[in-house]
Amino acid sequence: MTALLWPESGLFAAPGIDAITVTTNPLGGQTYTVTIQVLAVMTVLTILPALLLTMTSFTRIMIVLGLLRQAIGTAQAPSNQVLLGLSLFLTVFIMMPVFEKVNGTALQPYLEEKIDLTTALERASVPYREFMLRQTREADLEMFMRISGREDFASVDDVPFSLLLPAFVTSELKTAFQIGFLIFLPFLVIDLVVASVLMSMGMMMLSPMIVSLPFKIMLFVLADGWSLVMEMLAASFYVT
Repeated sequence: MTALLWPESGLFAAPGIDAITVTTNPLGGQTYTVTIQVLAVMTVLTILPALLLTMTSFTRIMIVLGLLRQAIGTAQAPSNQVLLGLSLFLTVFIMMPVFEKVNGTALQPYLEEKIDLTTALERASVPYREFMLRQTREADLEMFMRISGREDFASVDDVPFSLLLPAFVTSELKTAFQIGFLIFLPFLVIDLVVASVLMSMGMMMLSPMIVSLPFKIMLFVLADGWSLVMEMLAASFYVT
């Protein structure tokens, strides 16, 4: 009975497929097994929302559109889903030159097996770094360098992503609120005028927001506000 079971036990003891295998390709780089590559792709997909917020123009666009809706005074028009969709597609439009560079220098050579995964990631990071550096204020970058105690970089190209990312997000927040302040001004003037007129007429029980809302919507529509806001947001990234 033991002899009959012995071959089966040998089958169960046979080694399986190696999960981690690193080989050296002819170009001198290292190639990982498919298991590790699939794991890396799945990891990137899980952090894709965070990358969308921190490495693209999405943050500035979403904040400006949210402030615009608050300045007009419409509670849920347009809805959050509409603002998210508009921000996403405008982000794709603005980031298209970066995506094309990544596709030409990193993705296509990797799919054609001309470069390994490590080289592809290094090449893909270059266009994003250039885009983020153009939008990052020097003061914000110097602040994070000072906080980290690493101020010995020869040039901005040597700054790691761990310092560039928070500096870029901080600059985007500052820029978004500056644009939001400029958008608020004309609507604030309308609110002040309507409130002053209602006070002079003794209509203190009537909310100025209810009266000023149609005038703000009319002003925004007559001025072609959506086109102006979209053009201003896109131009704020293209102008360096």
